[in-house]
Amino acid sequence: MASFSFITIIIIAANVIITYKGLGDLNFFDRYKFHIGSIKGGDKFRMFSSGFLHVNTLHLFFNMFTLYFFAPVVIAYLGDFRFIIIYIVSLILGSLLSYYFHKDEYNYTAVGASGAITGVLYSAILLRPDMSLYFFLIPIPIPAYVFGIGYLLYSIYGIKKSIGNIGHDAHFGGAVGGYVATLLMFPILLQTNLLMVLLLALPIGILFFMHKTGKL
Repeated sequence: MASFSFITIIIIAANVIITYKGLGDLNFFDRYKFHIGSIKGGDKFRMFSSGFLHVNTLHLFFNMFTLYFFAPVVIAYLGDFRFIIIYIVSLILGSLLSYYFHKDEYNYTAVGASGAITGVLYSAILLRPDMSLYFFLIPIPIPAYVFGIGYLLYSIYGIKKSIGNIGHDAHFGGAVGGYVATLLMFPILLQTNLLMVLLLALPIGILFFMHKTGKL
């Protein structure tokens, strides 16, 4: 794994500062959270600013902890600047997909960096599908590509069933952003690991097929 990048520290610091500002100032939180009615009213910046707010410390910690582990993989292959592009593209695409699925729900709200983080995670898996991931209470390593595919399939199920108070659509949109941006900036993967590229595209194809056929 690459050394911890200064740009990652900046992103984590921005999330921490803005989150705690929001937790301590309800007016600030309400002003910058994702809110369908306000976005329709012209507050498009909420689609970006909401990605730096979190509902509590645990929500913030989980996202930043994930970023801490997977950002170095992306930076090692693509560098700081392209990593930032992937982070922002994933954040925005996550918000756009969330907006698309909830556009008729005036009071729908959401916050969190999950879309951006999922994009970084999916980018890292695309770049290093041979990685092994370890999870608490699971005694065996899980191949990164298996986790990536399984995670997005679960996100599709979550979108369809509206499981929990979780923005599954933002997660999925972020993953798509990370996937597409990584391939555009590192197209050699289409030559060196085409099978894995196609496998990781499978859940994306399933989502669009289900939507096209009215099953989502």
